[in-house]
Amino acid sequence: MHTRTPHTRAHAHLDREALDKFVEVGVDMVAISVNSGRDLRELALEPHPRGPMIIAKIETMAAVENLSSIIEDAAGIMVERGALGIEADLEDLPHIQKSVIRECIAGGLPVITASQMLDSMAKAQAPTRAEATDIANAVFDGTSAVMLSAETAIGEHPVLVVETMARIAERSDDQFNHQAWAERVAAIRMAGHEHSEAAITDAMTIAAARAAEELSVRALLCISASGFTVRSMARFRPSAKILGFSGQKATVRQLASSWGVTPIYFEGGTADYEERVRLAVNQARREGHVATGDLIGVVAGIASVARATDTFRMMRVP
Repeated sequence: MHTRTPHTRAHAHLDREALDKFVEVGVDMVAISVNSGRDLRELALEPHPRGPMIIAKIETMAAVENLSSIIEDAAGIMVERGALGIEADLEDLPHIQKSVIRECIAGGLPVITASQMLDSMAKAQAPTRAEATDIANAVFDGTSAVMLSAETAIGEHPVLVVETMARIAERSDDQFNHQAWAERVAAIRMAGHEHSEAAITDAMTIAAARAAEELSVRALLCISASGFTVRSMARFRPSAKILGFSGQKATVRQLASSWGVTPIYFEGGTADYEERVRLAVNQARREGHVATGDLIGVVAGIASVARATDTFRMMRVP
């Protein structure tokens, strides 16, 4: 993933030239500093996976205030706390971080929390207690990923830093209250809902998340060309493993940014619904993700006229 931050009109012009080069060589993700959804629309890029996933960097108060429009047009969000902390009052920054993560995850977008996560380890061989707590709290807030920057770019112990962050994040994820989180996201999404494609997706994925917990399903198989269905399911943080199937190799790579997803490429993307399910289940069993007799959930979008996840079924692995 490449990141860039515009500072002036001249910089913005140069950044646009760089972005065009990234598109030409087929990069999977580009992080861009924006102040509103309009900034993203003006890029006029092909939607992913034909184009790169555009990760909107939230690093100004204008971006925080226009978050809803950014969620509509971005493919992911980065909470860039270093720059945001310059504009926001220090005492407000933790609450802004929590609010942005919650709203963006509820909207189905992966969220990256970045800047100074293990800043002391650019020199030291162990983090401070405050840094370890910071990583854990980001996980408890629901973030999809935590990001290192100077610690690995110019730091003295890059491998140790990655190992340390992974260990703290994994331990925090073990303690994560998956069911309470799913109920919280469901409440956000169903508040004042109208009849729309988004409402259909919400209803199907909420049902799948609840069934996964109540029936202790082995896995949730999400079948999607663009990754939309997979991300919509991942926002609920089910305790069941999420297998994200796509016939688009770019989508499979991009799904690595989503929490808890095992991205899987399969060649059944153009088959009809029943055949796609059969091929996905067989591949999941063949690769050892599920076994004969396991109870699984299958989530997919089959309507060609709308971008929605409109099908959920429970089944036993044959």
